Amino acid sequence: MANDRFTVVGTNIAEKAQMIWNVADMLRGPFKPHEYGLVILPMTVVKRFHDCLLPTHDAVLKEYESKKNFAVIEGFLTKASGYQFYNTSKYTFNLLCADPDNIEANFRDYLAGFSANVQDVLAKFDFNAIINRMVESNTLYLVIKEFNSQKGYLGPDKINAVDCGYMFEDLVKRFSESFGEEAGAHFTSRDVIYLMTDLLLSDADLSQGGNVTVYDMAMGTSQMLSCMEERIHDLNSDMDVTCFGQEFNPSTFAIAKADMMIRGGDPNNMRYGDTLSEDQFSGYQFQYIISNPPFGIDWKREQKAVEAEAKKGELGRFAPGLPKISDGQQLFVLNGLSKLAQNGKMAIVQNGSPLFSGDAGSGPSEIRRYILENDWLDAIIQLSTDMFMNTGISTYIWVLSKNKPAYRAGKVQLIDASHCGEQRRKSIGFKRYDVTDLCRELIVKAYGEFRNDEIYGDKNGVYCHSRIFDNEEFGYNKIVVERPTRYKYTITRDAIEHVINLINEHRSAPKYESMHSLVGEALSLMSILDSDNPDTVRDDTDKLLYEGAVALTEMEGKEFMSLSELENAFDNSKHITDKKKRSWKYFEKLTGISAFMRSVCPEAEIYHDSKGKPVADASKRDTENVPLMEDIDEYFVREVLPYAPDAWIDTKKTKVGYEIPMTRYFYEYQAPEKVEDIMSRLHGIEADIQASLDALFGGEKA
Repeated sequence: MANDRFTVVGTNIAEKAQMIWNVADMLRGPFKPHEYGLVILPMTVVKRFHDCLLPTHDAVLKEYESKKNFAVIEGFLTKASGYQFYNTSKYTFNLLCADPDNIEANFRDYLAGFSANVQDVLAKFDFNAIINRMVESNTLYLVIKEFNSQKGYLGPDKINAVDCGYMFEDLVKRFSESFGEEAGAHFTSRDVIYLMTDLLLSDADLSQGGNVTVYDMAMGTSQMLSCMEERIHDLNSDMDVTCFGQEFNPSTFAIAKADMMIRGGDPNNMRYGDTLSEDQFSGYQFQYIISNPPFGIDWKREQKAVEAEAKKGELGRFAPGLPKISDGQQLFVLNGLSKLAQNGKMAIVQNGSPLFSGDAGSGPSEIRRYILENDWLDAIIQLSTDMFMNTGISTYIWVLSKNKPAYRAGKVQLIDASHCGEQRRKSIGFKRYDVTDLCRELIVKAYGEFRNDEIYGDKNGVYCHSRIFDNEEFGYNKIVVERPTRYKYTITRDAIEHVINLINEHRSAPKYESMHSLVGEALSLMSILDSDNPDTVRDDTDKLLYEGAVALTEMEGKEFMSLSELENAFDNSKHITDKKKRSWKYFEKLTGISAFMRSVCPEAEIYHDSKGKPVADASKRDTENVPLMEDIDEYFVREVLPYAPDAWIDTKKTKVGYEIPMTRYFYEYQAPEKVEDIMSRLHGIEADIQASLDALFGGEKA
């Protein structure tokens, strides 16, 4: 479906742009540059309403006079106007300009005559406050007069819905930029939108007619919806298209609702609010979803509502998991999937983060797992860098389907279209490349043919590369590989003094301030141990501490490569008089002495816990990502045991993860330049430099 409308703005739009900037000149002074949009955006919408209603103005007034006493007159007036809105004021822009002395009262009367749905649009612009400022600065009449000029005419006979959409988009972009706001938050260029619509509709059968529902969860000025409607009507002009959208920015929401009313759609389907925290379409199901939600934006503001929604489990929108707080784009994917009909299809723009961010078991990974294990991911198309006005990074179109055809079931198509863009003559912000008709046709053809490892286009110019993978290709088991702790035990002075401190704490006398005093009285100590004097050694605990201290003193400086060696040496010491009551087992339990003696040693024996199991060394803990399609034990034997024979897998910690490393799948090795070629090139550069110096200095000699 070739369509080059997005490459041309047109003469009419250029004229309107000039008129709009003439208005901006009038506002200079009373309004700051970043405030121009506060005036021009609502005035443009009002003038568009005015010029659409002008041909039926008299008929509406006549109908209003005859029906104004009826309880319900909405239907009569909308029928008379030919739109979903109307105006019952006697004033037109011509009449307003004819009476400059009463411009404020008359203009307010004119605005009050609009139907309730238009009043909602004006309220979102906070237009009443803007009118007050224009009155105070004596610019209201000048602005209205400029919009009433020939160049300010915005009727549908001169400006169709598509061109009007361009105009609204351009205005939002300009004034967002002047306010220092990222224009891309509200603006997606038509070339990308048309690619998304063509991907969604490439396999659609709309020949039977009927009704199609389309939803945009972050609609901006609703141009994705209007483009989708346009594309569907290209396939079948008799198809009914019902558009639904939600937007959080009040100005762009007002434009979207106004645009919907002008196009004859139901303005009630355009709803205001934060999609993540104030879902306006709970319980709805849509056949098509198309969206470019913000990415790289945190969801701290919506955190409470999002977490409450996640706690609902399968009854909510965010059951699989939550992404990191700094980037909420995956929440929009989940929101879309929750509203996608069983035969539905979605195209959504993402940056690279949702492809791989988050470890196994994390929120981002669990979201990918949810999508892939349900077999809803159809394709991912990597676009060229510099494709959007507000960012130069790589972007991706995710195509998700709840009703894949049989030949695509269980598989995902990755299309590298990073070389499928043509450079613009003049960049717009960061946007330096367009998806031209040729580029779009190549990408859509690659998507439709579903071939593995196929190149479409000229590899030396504009082309894209298609590859096909099984869903399981993106999954892996993250295993935790443990290595045992190995301790050697050294009888140190610190360890012995630790026992002395315990002796001093446990009994009242005598006190030993250091190991030296204990060693110096070793013989007398032994006699104390043999004594029955209750004032010296009162119980088995005293005896165990004294005997252990002497035994350790005798072994000071010795090293043992296992706990069992140390235990045997202690138990066999001549100073341990009762092997049953005063063994190493009880001594260790009483003193915790081994903590003062042990140190990690690769040559030592494996340390075991009380149940005889080897104790893992946290410092040697490692992880391995084992592809889902591979047996874990076979992988472990092949990749781990040859390098760590004592390792084992802690199976309780194994987690399933998913990632989609696009770059790795399409990486092409580039051989480095040969040394000879580099040297030849350097010699050439040196010769050029020398020739330039000779020419500069001529025959001068040093």
